[in-house]
Amino acid sequence: MAFRLVTHQVARRGGLLSAREIFSKTAQSAFSVSARKMENVRIETDTFGELKVPADRYYGAQTMRSVLNFPIGGPSERMPEPIIKAMGVLKKAAALVNKEYGLDGRVADAISQAADDVISGKLYEEGHFPLVIWQTGSGTQTNMNVNEVISNRAIEILGGKLGSKDPVHPNDHVNKSQSSNDTFPTAIHVAVARELVENLKPGIQTLHDALNAKAKEFHDIIKIGRTHTMDAVPLTLGQEFSGYVQQLKFALDRIDAVLPRVYMLALGGTAVGTGLNTRVGFAEKTAAKIAELTRLPFVSAPNKFEALAARDAMVEVSGCLNTIATSIMKIANDIRFLGSGPRCGLGELMLPENEPGSSIMPGKVNPTQCESITMICAQVMGNSVAVTVGGSNGHFELNVFKPLIASNVLRSIRLLADGSRTFTSNCVNGIEANKDRIAQIMNESLMLVTALNPHIGYDKAAKIAKTAHKEGTTLKESALKLGYLTEQQFAEWVRPQDMLGPK
Repeated sequence: MAFRLVTHQVARRGGLLSAREIFSKTAQSAFSVSARKMENVRIETDTFGELKVPADRYYGAQTMRSVLNFPIGGPSERMPEPIIKAMGVLKKAAALVNKEYGLDGRVADAISQAADDVISGKLYEEGHFPLVIWQTGSGTQTNMNVNEVISNRAIEILGGKLGSKDPVHPNDHVNKSQSSNDTFPTAIHVAVARELVENLKPGIQTLHDALNAKAKEFHDIIKIGRTHTMDAVPLTLGQEFSGYVQQLKFALDRIDAVLPRVYMLALGGTAVGTGLNTRVGFAEKTAAKIAELTRLPFVSAPNKFEALAARDAMVEVSGCLNTIATSIMKIANDIRFLGSGPRCGLGELMLPENEPGSSIMPGKVNPTQCESITMICAQVMGNSVAVTVGGSNGHFELNVFKPLIASNVLRSIRLLADGSRTFTSNCVNGIEANKDRIAQIMNESLMLVTALNPHIGYDKAAKIAKTAHKEGTTLKESALKLGYLTEQQFAEWVRPQDMLGPK
């Protein structure tokens, strides 16, 4: 609606505006409406001049300028909350370390207290971080958004006037010994590490444990195997599920394998990696402080030029997530196909019935949990492509695809973690084996003939199978008709329970 109004005004004047001007005016118009509703604004300044900002918001002119310049996507495209919380952690750490290097203790403590409000998520929920992902590729505007919020909140704590930048300045104090070029990649690593350890690993562990319980439960159920989606030799349902269990064990191992690079922080590299405007030891001290605050083993990156110019660690994480998605896709597809039916499919598994499956076919129930998590896996695979493209675009001393990379990696982690828990509780835990159907299918399979290879040879065994298939008879009937063995020999040699492993 706002866009149409602006377009109409432009047409009425007979003037021509660029798309950027139209969108900027739309955003300013929307802000003006909001401001009128609040009937309360204040003036903040940056190096470009003055801007009106909502009086009830802690952010300042640079944040407001970004709101006007990048009205893209709306609230759903906001910078992810884990990034903002991680920024709060590193700003607190920097303030505490800067205090050791001479920053006024009163200012440092106020910054630390204000940062706590960021870390808690309270200020994110209240709307003090409105910026979207689609901004400068370095994350500069989000860094300044955090600086301004913490500055004004600290000023408020100290009894000062919002917007005055006194006694706490967003650049000189909150951003002291920092640059957007080292703070934003640090925030990415802190956020991703926490989400991997606190969210994804527990989610994958939950799914792993549920599948492992099913593998044990199905230990003695012998079924027919399938390769190329065609009948193969027998195995147990427990053995089949054990493969899924191992895939998720490897998933946990893969997460652990990428974490050491994620724990390496860029903070202290400042603009290009040289550490200009920091003090000797600042990088190591802030990394140690972040480790203390998060209880994760963060360290200062060994080479700050790599830490700023490349996002290889995030590409590696994304590759790990892509592999996990691939594993879960295979597992979920197997489960849904094994549960297909209930009468005209494979029907070896009985899946929980969670909701009606059709608006026209009464009684139909679909494998919706499998469908949900396989869609999640497809999304994670797509996210990985975006991260790969972003990671490959580190130009000279700085990668400028960082918000894209961060948002896609964090989204993938969240989707896989939530999806794993939901798939476990609403599907895997309730899976039952349809023993009668499993036995029926296995006994009808022609591939049991493989057990005869050591006794009568491959060619005669193949002849038995082909004849049985052609004439619609059983393997036993075909073998006896061809005269290759006796009924007693068939009973002794073709025993599914003896075909489950090496002799």
